[in-house]
Amino acid sequence: MPKNLLAKGARGELVRKLQLALIDQGFDPRGTDGTFGKDTETAVRAFQQANALETTARVDAPTWTKLFGTSIPTTRERALQLTAAFEGHGFTLAQGNFDGAGITWGIIGFTLKHGELSKIILRVFDENPSLVQQAFGRHADELIDIMKSPRTVQMRFADTISLRTTKTTIKEPWRTGFKVFGEIAAVQALQLELADRDYGQPASKTASKFGLTSELGHALAFDIHVQNGSIKPSAEAEIVETLQETPTTTEQELRVIIANAVADAATSHKEDVRARKLTVATGTGKVHGEAFVLSNWGLDESVADA
Repeated sequence: MPKNLLAKGARGELVRKLQLALIDQGFDPRGTDGTFGKDTETAVRAFQQANALETTARVDAPTWTKLFGTSIPTTRERALQLTAAFEGHGFTLAQGNFDGAGITWGIIGFTLKHGELSKIILRVFDENPSLVQQAFGRHADELIDIMKSPRTVQMRFADTISLRTTKTTIKEPWRTGFKVFGEIAAVQALQLELADRDYGQPASKTASKFGLTSELGHALAFDIHVQNGSIKPSAEAEIVETLQETPTTTEQELRVIIANAVADAATSHKEDVRARKLTVATGTGKVHGEAFVLSNWGLDESVADA
């Protein structure tokens, strides 16, 4: 059976892209919500039947190529979709100062606190100011002034637009402004460029360092870099010590050791980190109560292309 790229349960930007392509071809998935559910499954099956493809209702390489006329999404793209789902983000969602990060926005949660959000906004403004104007309207100049201000000013702004005691939601017109900004194709391309540069490429180096060659191994390394920054020295020491005591025979065993070491080194929410990392390491699990089968997200023991 051909390898799955997308199947029931997957969600994210690749699924939304699939749904849009199905609609263009006349096969209605009943929406473009980015969730591969029953209706998307039905539309994929109909497309496969109409094009003399193996009728599985899952998107494999022949189905993707027939539908898009392009090569399949890379391992990094599939890993990004998974981590974005864990993070609860797409290209457009902006959240307030609920965790001390100021504003968190975009495909993997670019933050104001760490300077990622201001860099994106200012770069887009430098290259094409009209795009910032298009999204934020008469508030565009105010936003640019804030993004050029010291971090203390930026964080104070984030706090003032964060709603209620939870501070998760930001108030209008900023919430809609960031949504529109994230819908712009050039802004999405920049998000992907920075996600690959700052997380995808370092993750590939980490995977190589620890001998992870599979798609799941690369997805684990990517998720570590996004959520945890890197494999910390204390985690690396634990990995080395565990391998000395219990040599591994499979990559999955190695991934599990790495997952547990990263969780042990986490400064907070250790068991949440552990559940998330073990889900990637083993290919199945629950994260925040949601069940994940990663073969349906196009990630398995196949050798990664990254």
